Amino acid sequence: MGLEEGRSTRVNGPIDIQPFVIAIPEEQLAALKVRLRETRWPAPFAGGWDYGTDLAFVQNLSEFWEQTFDWRAREAQLNRLPQYRAMIGGLGIHFIHQPGTGPVPLPLLLTHGWPGSFVEMERLVPLLADPGSYGGDPADAFDVVVPSLPGFGFSDAPRGPGVNSRQIARLWAELMGALGYERFGAQGGDIGAGVSTWLGFDHAARVIGLHLNYIPGSYRPPLGEGEPPQTAEEAAFLERVAAWNEEEGAYGHLQGTRPQTLAYGLSDSPVGLAAWIAEKFVAWTDSGGDGRGVAPEALLTNIALYWFTNTIGSSVRLYRENRLAPMQFGPGERVRPPLSVALFPRELPLPPRSWVERVYDLRRWTPMPRGGHFAAMEEPELLAADIRAAFRPLREQR
Repeated sequence: MGLEEGRSTRVNGPIDIQPFVIAIPEEQLAALKVRLRETRWPAPFAGGWDYGTDLAFVQNLSEFWEQTFDWRAREAQLNRLPQYRAMIGGLGIHFIHQPGTGPVPLPLLLTHGWPGSFVEMERLVPLLADPGSYGGDPADAFDVVVPSLPGFGFSDAPRGPGVNSRQIARLWAELMGALGYERFGAQGGDIGAGVSTWLGFDHAARVIGLHLNYIPGSYRPPLGEGEPPQTAEEAAFLERVAAWNEEEGAYGHLQGTRPQTLAYGLSDSPVGLAAWIAEKFVAWTDSGGDGRGVAPEALLTNIALYWFTNTIGSSVRLYRENRLAPMQFGPGERVRPPLSVALFPRELPLPPRSWVERVYDLRRWTPMPRGGHFAAMEEPELLAADIRAAFRPLREQR
């Protein structure tokens, strides 16, 4: 990985923006194959997925990774996206910046989550930046910006505590200003939904609108005096969340309490890393539990990115930072920019509309026909169409 020599861009002040090209050293590719071949496997067990990532699934994935998966081909495809790095708030931040093809493209900031990366947006970016080439209206074009969260991929990792989703929103606001965008839209799922929400809360004058395909898990609106009483539907939702956390939430509790302990094993074993990440892609995609919601090449591109950049440890630390700074609002606090929500059927537990309306200015609430938690990878066309529709009436407000 490295910077493209001889070019730099300086926009809106002192922030230096340098083009970036992915170039993983050949010795890292060779070392990975050795580690994959020398994996020490756990003893067979008949419990299947109920006990964690299935042994046969991980063995097949590992074999595919070692013998078939072509990182260089995927690297070349990713390098077709215009990528940069900039020093923002003392951190080197990697991002895609794809100018739109249309009469007046609207700036749009896309934020990924965990265990994803900027790779999630690979197929979504061209659909948003150049809709005319994909059967859409060029008037719906966006200037698309996709940063890598701090400690993910090619963005620097914070060296100490305190960088949570709210702090990241401040970094993103500074990045968009450096790119010359005073006002912009924000979109995200998973952790990206939290970052986008904080952008809308703390930088409301700059955010034209929000589009989310997930509502942050720690989101809690104000309740009590002066607020509407909790409904039976909202109470049932909180019970569903508690039941889901009891059955599925061990990863989040560990990452939110002792992430550094987890980092040793996942940073040392590519198979361990693959098992930890792949479990979520199997469970959270609209795949019927067979892991086919995302193609193996796309899944391994994402996993390999974590491996080559050695960022699994820094990525899971964000769970602890966010647990210490949850998204909870007080009386009278509201997220002012208009919100649109795309509801994918295999998403993690989502609140009822009334729960969202307690804080957000909800304008659109759109059930989607298929798709899960990784909507940008699973159903980029559906997600792109809903984002275009959501921002269409807001474009005059830029």
